Amino acid sequence: MFVPGPFCSAMLADLGAEVIKVEPPKGDPGRSYVPVQFRTENRNKRSIALDLKASASSAVVEKLVVKSQIVLEGFRPGVAKRLGIDYETLQQINPKIVYCSISGYGQTGPWRERPGHDVNYVAAAGGLAYPGQWLQAPARSSLPVADMAGGSFAAIAILAALHDGKGAYLDLSLFESAFFMAAMRHGLDPAVDPKAHIFPVNDVFECKDGKRLTLGILEQHFWENFCKVVPGFDDEAFSTDAKRRANGDRLSSFLRNIFLQKSAAQWTALLEANDIPVDLCVSPAEASRANRQLVERKAATNGFATFPVFANGRRGGELRSGTPGLGEHSREILVELGFDDADIAGLKKSGAVH
Repeated sequence: MFVPGPFCSAMLADLGAEVIKVEPPKGDPGRSYVPVQFRTENRNKRSIALDLKASASSAVVEKLVVKSQIVLEGFRPGVAKRLGIDYETLQQINPKIVYCSISGYGQTGPWRERPGHDVNYVAAAGGLAYPGQWLQAPARSSLPVADMAGGSFAAIAILAALHDGKGAYLDLSLFESAFFMAAMRHGLDPAVDPKAHIFPVNDVFECKDGKRLTLGILEQHFWENFCKVVPGFDDEAFSTDAKRRANGDRLSSFLRNIFLQKSAAQWTALLEANDIPVDLCVSPAEASRANRQLVERKAATNGFATFPVFANGRRGGELRSGTPGLGEHSREILVELGFDDADIAGLKKSGAVH
């Protein structure tokens, strides 16, 4: 799993957890697939390079589990058991361990062996059945929705289990994570209106300079403010939300043509001055540079965005260290676990530790 486990543990690390990332000798494949994401999701962690297929690694695993409260794994079902790091095995070492397995379709059921990635889970769960914009077909987000939701749900479940104070086995399905959100958003009625969740005046529009902005009108008073400053919309056919939806295709086309008449900066200045929800579509880098809210709340530090919740007036997440190199902390961690120089030399010679 390139995203869910690292995303989950990044949040826990931001909140103060000591996270040890166990990587194979050649490293987490995520290091090369999406390097920027690997960097951001693995801050505040330490890395040990351990060959779980080597029999000598079991001594390291045992000491790690004794020390730990949480084990998080993202193998396909059955792999952890073959490696001897499944819940049943590790629970014998530490009965209070909270063990979370994140997989595409869960540990049981007819789809348990099915391969997949975020776009598959979102599609299978109903998240690509309906459009996100009024006049466009359904499209995937740049954000891995199921992966990041699954990582978030895993963190919540882990914290709940820790609060309960007992050992626990958590089986989290990324497909079900996406399904949970899709069902929450759209319901389970097969005859649901496919546009019930979108609005022609709550959409994305291109401006004269090619930049895009978001118009966020839902409430009637925002629409009335819009009509006061943008001519041509004071039409009975658009006077209420129900009428705007009934005439949505015409209204959306009209809006598209109108927004092409001014630059994004001109539209933003006009709409902001008249209490109309508007924001430019920017990149995260642009947001971190230009958004006073983010700057004042110190949401980004040294190229990392930290956990977004404030607790008692201070930011809950803290950046303590950057992204570790492969096996950067192997020796340090082994020493902390009680291995001496001779033990470490033996582990290296056996190929268990790199």
